[in-house]
Amino acid sequence: SLLATAGWSQSLTWLGTLPGSLQSWAHGVSADGRVVVGRVWNSTSRQLRAFRWENGAMQDLGALPGYDQSEAYGVSADGSVVVGRAIDGTTGQFRAFRWVNGVMQDLGAPPGYDRSWAYGVSSDGSVVVGLATSPAQEARAIRWENGVWQNLGTLGGNRSFAYSVSSDGSVVVGVSRDATQRVRPFRWANGVMQDLGALPGYDQSYAWSVSADGSVVVGWASNADGQYRAIRWANGVWQDLGVLGNGDHSEAWGVSSDGS
Repeated sequence: SLLATAGWSQSLTWLGTLPGSLQSWAHGVSADGRVVVGRVWNSTSRQLRAFRWENGAMQDLGALPGYDQSEAYGVSADGSVVVGRAIDGTTGQFRAFRWVNGVMQDLGAPPGYDRSWAYGVSSDGSVVVGLATSPAQEARAIRWENGVWQNLGTLGGNRSFAYSVSSDGSVVVGVSRDATQRVRPFRWANGVMQDLGALPGYDQSYAWSVSADGSVVVGWASNADGQYRAIRWANGVWQDLGVLGNGDHSEAWGVSSDGS
């Protein structure tokens, strides 16, 4: 039993903040757990800054030229590629970036859209997913590869967002409004956006993360009574993951590589 206990023992490492900052958030972690990415908040300058943490040291990733703030949301499997968005605190403009070898690259935006935001990245760092918004405030889930953004469309509504991508970059998950403007989870593969439906008894669902092979999706469902449930989708079926103890609210934000 001693060996079993040791095998399941846990430890908590505080990542700290950047100099002059008081708050920090972790958004992504490399496959081996050694690299963490996220953002910090400087309450004096009132600015956000993307960071990459490794071996106990937090690195400031800077910002794109013309932008004064940044946030990191995704990282490649080996920790070498970081994605997120740069922000202009004055105009509110934001632009997706891909950081590698100390250089932050502006990924631009799809034609007809002036803002972009990167949320997820493939295992090797070559595929990036996120969202773009237009001057008319339309939003679209987008996928970047080989320097080109692809508009993934919607489920019939006017907005969609991509949050996660499979290891090889072929499967994208997120949320979209349907023709009735309900929020629905989607799984995009081979150029087709599939509506994953909703948990019975819940009218809206959100897909937030996908397994390495793209077969398992997790997120949460909500209903008109304000109830939220963490959910897991596999083989075309949503599973209610329940709540802890006497709680009445749960959400799922991440899933293991094998989906288990």
